[in-house]
Amino acid sequence: MTAVSEPSDERRVRMAARALGRHGLVHAYGHCSARLDESHFLVCAPVPMGQMPREATGSVVPIDGPLPDGVLGEVRIHREIYRRRSDVGGVVRSMPPNLMALSTLRLTPKMRHGFGSYFYPGIPLWDDPQLIRDDDAAAALAELMGDGRGVMMRGNGLVTAGESLEEAVVLTWYGEDAARVELAVLAAGDAGNPAFFTQEEATRRATWSGRILERMWDHLTYGDPEA
Repeated sequence: MTAVSEPSDERRVRMAARALGRHGLVHAYGHCSARLDESHFLVCAPVPMGQMPREATGSVVPIDGPLPDGVLGEVRIHREIYRRRSDVGGVVRSMPPNLMALSTLRLTPKMRHGFGSYFYPGIPLWDDPQLIRDDDAAAALAELMGDGRGVMMRGNGLVTAGESLEEAVVLTWYGEDAARVELAVLAAGDAGNPAFFTQEEATRRATWSGRILERMWDHLTYGDPEA
């Protein structure tokens, strides 16, 4: 049985897409999705995300089944993550510029600051620059992510997974900021006495209490026509 998206689901996906575009985390390419139920998710319309029209409708995709006609090939990444992770409610495929640059060095951000702590012990690197257009590669990437919150793709961007679409969007911003800090430290020659989060520090810091998630979502969607 095919699930039907609700207007509220469509609105959340459109807002997420425009937020990612507005903050330079995607451009002409990229996509985001929200889980509808245990068997289906809603992926955004295949248009530049920052230009997502208010009337745009996404596509409902079965978690166990082929991609529907008109759905972008790399959406199979979302499908494989949802298939393995019942805890995931939202997925974002993005191209953040600092993270993209860092990935070409085959480096991922070290756990240096608060936003990076959400990815402790680190973001794994998918060391293949090709687009993921087949099921085997999408499954392998999802396996590499495991139970983490993100995976970097060499020269090809970032995939984040959150308990909600809002969380996946916020994690995209956090991942890009972690890459920004890593590049700045590398440019400084990694001087001084570098500090890295321990597991205990990361567990304490990577919290959503105190409206941390909601405040960043509000920041990223500020001025959106559907906010």
